[in-house]
This record gives sequence, structure tokens and C-alpha cells, in this order.
Amino acid sequence: MFKKLCLIGVGLIGGSIARAARDRDLCKAIVAYGREIDIDNLQEARRLGVIDEYFINLEAAVKDADCVIIATPVGAIEKVLCELQPYWSEQAVYSDVGSTKGNVVDAARRVFGYLPCNFVPAHPIAGAEQSGVTASVNGLFDDKRLIITPVEQTDPKATATMQQFWHRLGAIVSIMEVDHHDAVLAATSHLPHLLAFVLVDLLGRKDEQVEIFKYAAGGFKDFTRIASSDPTMWLDICLANKQKLIPLIQQLKQELDKMELALENDDSQKIFQTFTYAGQARQRFLDQLTN
Repeated sequence: MFKKLCLIGVGLIGGSIARAARDRDLCKAIVAYGREIDIDNLQEARRLGVIDEYFINLEAAVKDADCVIIATPVGAIEKVLCELQPYWSEQAVYSDVGSTKGNVVDAARRVFGYLPCNFVPAHPIAGAEQSGVTASVNGLFDDKRLIITPVEQTDPKATATMQQFWHRLGAIVSIMEVDHHDAVLAATSHLPHLLAFVLVDLLGRKDEQVEIFKYAAGGFKDFTRIASSDPTMWLDICLANKQKLIPLIQQLKQELDKMELALENDDSQKIFQTFTYAGQARQRFLDQLTN
């Protein structure tokens, strides 16, 4: 499908793209670009056979590439676009894997003065708490949702190319408007991660005094699993999508206030209704996963 795939960043997501693309024969050569500080991870990626070669010179990395995917934290994407701008090729298709899309589109417009028609913003809804190329796996995107967020300027051919690429990587591909994507992901991913971080921070401080974690049940482990995620990556995501996230936090505060009041007043009906509706809503979510 591609002669040369260049990954800017070869961690969990970038490495998993490379593994799946190689396994499914989607490109003839796979290279990665990184900084001097990333050299150990780059060398490991080549040793594992995830990539064919790596570069710390961006011009050399993207030369003759017909597909370039930015697989860095969202906070670094604008800097990457600035570095890419002198070497941007009309013959290549460019994409990213950022968890927020509005900031990525805005960054491209700031760098180029417009949104290049061959840049196709995308977001694979897949991942793990681990990071680095050693955490990458071949089937990470199998049956996982991948959202592409083209804008009016995006070339339909470039969009179709990335749709086909992700489909062949195993993903279930959807098209969505940028603003809608950020609103949906704020509710379904960014807020839950923020809650997990805040809850474990709260209980961790208490644990230092009263051994809370020693007696925590399995539900605590399940609910707080995502608090083990990369804090730098999630700092970037929360700041990038704060305009969608802050209203949700405010709504959650209101719901917690209602629950506090219900407990104070022994309002068992209100509490039971909340728990019952939540259970039904979660079942709808589980049913959608199996459809």
C-alpha cells in the first residue's frame, strides 16, 4: 500500500502500527524518527524488527516517504509540524494518532497558515497503561474503533487512503467532525482518566496513614486501573481538551452534590434510582460492544 512508512514516535501506538503494517504487508519499508533522548527506544525498535531503520535527522527520515504518521503525545504535535513543514511533500499522506483533534487542527493552521489537504487527523481508540516500543503489539487495533476527523479542506482521496490503511490494520473506522470527536472523548475517556487519577491521589494520601490500599477490594483495582497511565501523556490530553472537559467536571460536581444531599436525607429512592439507571446505562454500553 505504501512504499515507505515513516513513524514520528515509535512507542506503544507507533510500534503497534509498524508491527501490524509489516505483518499485513502494507508497506515495503518502515522507518522511525526520534530525538537523541529517544535513542535507546529507537535502537530497541530496530532490534525487535519493528522498524527497518531509525533517524534522528527528520529530513532523512521523511525522504521519499509516501505516508508519515505523527505518533507523539498531543502536546508535541505542533512542534513536530513546525519541524515537518520545510520537508512537507504533496506526494505523501500525513496523519496523527492524537487523542484530541481540535488542538491538532488548530496547530496545523498556525504552522502552515491553512490545513494541508493531505493531512488527515485520526485517533485510534486503543492503548494500554504501558508505554514504549516494548509494549507494542501486532493486534492492538483489531476490532478497535478508529476515528478520522477530516475537515472541509481535506482531500477525499487522502481520507480514503487512511481509511483503507486503518481498516487493513484491523480497526473499525468511523468519520466524525472534530468538535464532536473532542466532546465524545472528553466524556468517555478523558473524564474517566482524570477521575481515576484524582481518586487514587486522594486515597493514596490517606493510605499513608490508615492502610487503605491493604484492604482494597477488586473493584478498586478495576476502577483505578487507568490511573497507571502515562501522566505526561494525560497531562497533555487534559490541557488540550480542557474546553470540553471543564463543563463535564462541573456537571459531575452537581451530581455528587445531589448524591451527598440524598445521603444526608436518607433519600433511598433517589439513591436507588441513580444506581438503577447507571446499571441500565452501562448495560447499553456493553450491548453496543458486542454488536
